[in-house]
Amino acid sequence: MKIKFLIIFALSCILIKSVVADEGNNDISVYTGTFDLIDKEGDDKTTLFGIEHKNPNLFRDTLLGNFSPISGGFVTGSRSVYLYTGVEGQYGIGPIKILPSFSPGYYDKGNGKDLGSVLEFKSEIKIGFDLLNNTKIGYSYSHISNNDWGERNPGTDNQQITFSKNF
Repeated sequence: MKIKFLIIFALSCILIKSVVADEGNNDISVYTGTFDLIDKEGDDKTTLFGIEHKNPNLFRDTLLGNFSPISGGFVTGSRSVYLYTGVEGQYGIGPIKILPSFSPGYYDKGNGKDLGSVLEFKSEIKIGFDLLNNTKIGYSYSHISNNDWGERNPGTDNQQITFSKNF
């Protein structure tokens, strides 16, 4: 439990330091939703709450579109923790943004679902809508699994509502 707290504390310090260092160039998202939405076993469905950071200055145009690094984490109602860093694409259709991402990360099951490994991979698709200047709201659907690299690989599907602010 102490190690999990230290990892969360370290990630929070890094996030805060980057926000202070790049004042005015940060996109912070908070999100909440359902962990293990499908829950075939009937015992692991719970809530989740998370935070995610990206720096708009790090967006890069490539042949496949506009990409940026992301970092974040969430905790579930069963005290499971997932800390991740990865890459997110951004495609726009007017005020609508489509944001696919891929993020490897560290997973601690806490009192929740055993995903079979501490190394898990999150694939996600978000749909965001520009509300006001530098403010978005969105919906995302993600799948987390270990690609059969763990003892077992039940995976989990999640859905979230996201509020993002660039400041």
